[in-house]
Amino acid sequence: MSFIISVNLKMTSKSKKSYLQLTKKWQRVTALSDTIAMLSWDRQAIMPSGSGSARAEQIAILSVLKHEEITGSFTAELIEKADTVELNNIEQANLSEIRRIYRHASALSPRLVEEHSRACAACEEKWQLARKENNFKVVEASLNQVVNLTQQIATIKAETFQSNAYDSLLDEYEPGGSSTKIDIIFASLEPALQKLLPEVIEYQSLINFPTYSNPVSIQKQKNLGEIIMKSLGFDFSKGRLDTSVHPFSGGTPDDVRITTRYNENDWTGSLMGVIHETGHALYEQGLPIPWRGQPVGSARGMVMHESQSLLMEMQVCRSREFFEFLAPVIAKEFMVQGDQWRAEELSKNSKRIIPNFIRVNADELTYPLHIILRYKLEQALMCGDLLVPDLPGAWNDAFESSFGTRPPDDLQGCLQDIHWYDGAFGYFPTYTLGALAAAQLFSTAIKDHPDMLTQISKGNFCTLLDWLRKNVHSIGSALSTEEILIKATGSSLSTTSFLLHLNNRYLGRA
Repeated sequence: MSFIISVNLKMTSKSKKSYLQLTKKWQRVTALSDTIAMLSWDRQAIMPSGSGSARAEQIAILSVLKHEEITGSFTAELIEKADTVELNNIEQANLSEIRRIYRHASALSPRLVEEHSRACAACEEKWQLARKENNFKVVEASLNQVVNLTQQIATIKAETFQSNAYDSLLDEYEPGGSSTKIDIIFASLEPALQKLLPEVIEYQSLINFPTYSNPVSIQKQKNLGEIIMKSLGFDFSKGRLDTSVHPFSGGTPDDVRITTRYNENDWTGSLMGVIHETGHALYEQGLPIPWRGQPVGSARGMVMHESQSLLMEMQVCRSREFFEFLAPVIAKEFMVQGDQWRAEELSKNSKRIIPNFIRVNADELTYPLHIILRYKLEQALMCGDLLVPDLPGAWNDAFESSFGTRPPDDLQGCLQDIHWYDGAFGYFPTYTLGALAAAQLFSTAIKDHPDMLTQISKGNFCTLLDWLRKNVHSIGSALSTEEILIKATGSSLSTTSFLLHLNNRYLGRA
C-alpha cells in the first residue's frame, strides 16, 4: 500500500485554535531558520574574508530571535492545549516535533545560545586560518571555548531529556538517536570492515588500474558537475552550485545551495562531492510543499539525509551502470580519448581501495572507519576524557590504530573537518548510519524495479528519483527514521545490506 498523506494547516475548527496558533508561530521560526541558513551558506561560500565578525554578529542576533520565538510567551501553554484536541496523524507528528524542538530550546538561556553562536562563528573563521597555516594551535583556544560551551549545553539538555549528555546533542541531528544503539552497530561493523579491508587490498593488488595524469580545468569539472546534477534531477531554478573550502549543502528547500572544491589533478573528487551534495539537495527539493514552514515538512534527521547523499554517491554513481552513462559525457566535456576513459576503466578506478587521510576523499569501505574514529573522539571530548590541546595527538594515534599509518600534519588530521569547529557535535555518526540506510534503500529499490540499473546506464534516473520521492522525500518528518526504513524496506536499520554490498562490489561475492 502506498503512503499517501495530506494536510491542510488552514483549519477553522475552534477546538484546534491552539494548534493553528502554533503552526503560525512555526512559520516565523522557519523563516528565521531559513535566514540563518542562507547567511551561514554565504559565510562558507562567497562572503568576503574580512566580513566574518559582522556576519557572526548577524547570525548570533538571529539565533537569539529564533530562540525567543520558540520559547516565547504562551508556547508551552499552546502545546499543552493542542495536546488535548483531536488531531490527525500528520498534525500529531507535527505537534510532537514542535514539542521536541521547544524542549531543546527552552532548556537553554538566550545568553548561552548567543554565546555559543558567537563562539562557533569565531571558531569557524579561525579554523579556516588554521587550515591555511596547517597549524592546529591557531584554532586551539577557539575550539576549547566551543567545546566548553557545548559541554554546558549537553549537560543542561541531558537533564531535560533524561538522557546522557552526548545523546542530548545527537537528538538535534537524529531525533531519538541513541549512542547505545550506535555502539552496538559500530561494534559489529568495525571488525567486519577491518577484516574485509586487507582482503580487498590483496585482491586488488592483481588489478591494473588506469591512471589519469592530464589535469582537468576547474571550468570543465564545473560543467560536468552541473550536467550530472541535472541528470540526477536537481532543479536549478531552486538551487545552485558554488565552491567552498569544504563541500556542503545549505540554504532552504526552495533555494538549495550546494558546494564542492576543485583540484585540477583530481577531477573525481569534485565530481563525487557534487554528487554527494546533490543527494542532499534532491531530498530537500522533494520535501512536501503543503507542509512548508512546519517541522513535519522538514527532513527526518541526518541519518536519512546522509542516506540520500550516500545512496547517490556510493550506491548509484559508483555502479558499473553509471559509468556506462558517464563515459561518453566525460569524453565530450573533457575532450579526451583513450582506454582509461572507457566505462570499464572508469568504473574500475572508482572501486580502488586506498586508505586515505581525508574523510571526504575516502572510499566507501574505509569511510565508516573514519566516522567511527571521529565518533569516539567527540564522545571523549564531550565527557571530558579528552582535552582540546591533546586532540591532534589523540587523532593521530587513533588513525594509526585503524589504518596503520600516521597523518603527517594537522591539515590531514584533525583540521580536515568543519564539524567540531562549527559546534556540530553528534553529527558524525549519522554519516555511517546513513550509509547503512542507503544500501538498504537502494537494494530494495532495485528489487522493486529490476530494470533500474539498465535505466541508469542510459542516464535515466527518473524511476530511482520517483521511488525516493514516494518512500522517503514526501514523508518529511511524519514518521521516524526507523519507521521510514521499515515501511520502505521491510526491515529496521542493520549492517546486513551494506556488508553484502561491499563483498559483492569489491570481492565479487554475495
